[in-house]
Amino acid sequence: MSFEFSHDPDDCYDEGDKLHEECGVFGIFGHQDAAALTTLGLHSLQHRGQEAAGIVSYDGKQFFAERHRGLIGDTFTKPDVLERLKGNRAIGHNRYSTTGGDEMRNVQPFFAEFAEGGFAVAHNGNLTNAETLRRELQRGGSIFQSTSDTEVILHLIATGKSTSFQEKLVDALRRLEGGYSIVGITNKKLIGCRDPLGIRPLVLGDLDGAYIMASETCALDIIGARFVRDVEPGELIIISDNGLESSHPFEQQPSRFCIFEYVYFARPDSVLGGKNVYDVRKQIGVELANEAPANADIVVPVPDSGVPAAIGYAQGANIPFELGIIRNHYVGRTFIQPTDSIRHMGVKLKHNANRKMIEGKKVVLVDDSIVRGTTSQKIVQMVRDAGAAEVHMRIASPPTRSPCFYGVDTPERQKLLASRMKVEEMASFIKVDSLAFISLDGLYRAAGETARNQKVPQFCDACFSNEYPTTLTDQSEGGKVHKLALLAERQGR
Repeated sequence: MSFEFSHDPDDCYDEGDKLHEECGVFGIFGHQDAAALTTLGLHSLQHRGQEAAGIVSYDGKQFFAERHRGLIGDTFTKPDVLERLKGNRAIGHNRYSTTGGDEMRNVQPFFAEFAEGGFAVAHNGNLTNAETLRRELQRGGSIFQSTSDTEVILHLIATGKSTSFQEKLVDALRRLEGGYSIVGITNKKLIGCRDPLGIRPLVLGDLDGAYIMASETCALDIIGARFVRDVEPGELIIISDNGLESSHPFEQQPSRFCIFEYVYFARPDSVLGGKNVYDVRKQIGVELANEAPANADIVVPVPDSGVPAAIGYAQGANIPFELGIIRNHYVGRTFIQPTDSIRHMGVKLKHNANRKMIEGKKVVLVDDSIVRGTTSQKIVQMVRDAGAAEVHMRIASPPTRSPCFYGVDTPERQKLLASRMKVEEMASFIKVDSLAFISLDGLYRAAGETARNQKVPQFCDACFSNEYPTTLTDQSEGGKVHKLALLAERQGR
């Protein structure tokens, strides 16, 4: 990902009012159709990044690279593109960039030629000490070609003092802070690694003897591969012609997988951490119905991300589920740019109320989150304009009060509605008759835990709890957040 974090709040019919995952990664070793399979894998991971994509392959003699802006289906499916990506191993990357960071120089995978040979790398997540490491490397003579934290990894390897590439790689990884999943290829190997806390996902699969690593299991399903297991937190996997080698070069720590993957980011048909994402989202709805019942006639999801939780809520509350809002899936980012009058139509370009289902009824709207609140305002008004007698909002996550520094594009703290308002004030702001969020414990129960461990939580939930599981080195040097200040804030000092 890039170092730019801001989002234009008016951009893309309020796309800035949603949290966005930064990237998806895919790697395969030992298959003659490596590039084509990587393309399919990235297609299934398109939800993790739509700005640009890249693939690097190796044919035993040289590396080949293709990087393009736009969707996989619009670029990499052209025959001449795949013909140029030769070889039986490849890695790929989908990118969601923040404003100002979508230059081609930031499109992954990145490639470098070391003394030991070529190395291509792709990364999902964010390094919380990348800027600090970058300045240190620049002072030592390193010259950067991008603004991406992924390039820091290449320079750390290049300047490493160890004798072998693998030792240099491990030394480099040990200097990283934050949440990440990495895939890479060398002249002889496919490499995958997760951060010691396992914040970002990475899974291992097999297709007719060819090993695969990907951000989610849906990338295995699309190519008919077998899911083997999750790559463990802090695990380094190296695959070569000799097979699979696994090591754990980091100090072992309790897992802190990002719980928002279950709420919103991952595809519903993926299995992460042994849990089907769709099942967890439905159970979130059931828990939410138990915690925050509403006197209503129908339950309506805010599509598409609110659908599974709304189904669960309807089942838990014994209230009919209806598609009271219909989504237009064909609204592109450029469609709203010609005139301000079209731009200000905002959410109506993407959603339309199904009046017959809504008129005269008490409606429970279920959505995955509230970020800035501007989209929620418009959705609620649209439902009221369709004749709803009452509108109650239920949110399938706790209030988002803090920014994420582990690979999710979130607004600055002061732009998060829940950081400025109590729930009652938020309800007034978005103009609903009632508003409720699932509790942290309820979210944990939906994810299979009896409750949240207050001492060492089972997941990373920093965006809700303000409790960051790693140091935030860059932010402590005059950036957006200082970890010690957050600790003092939580303790009332």
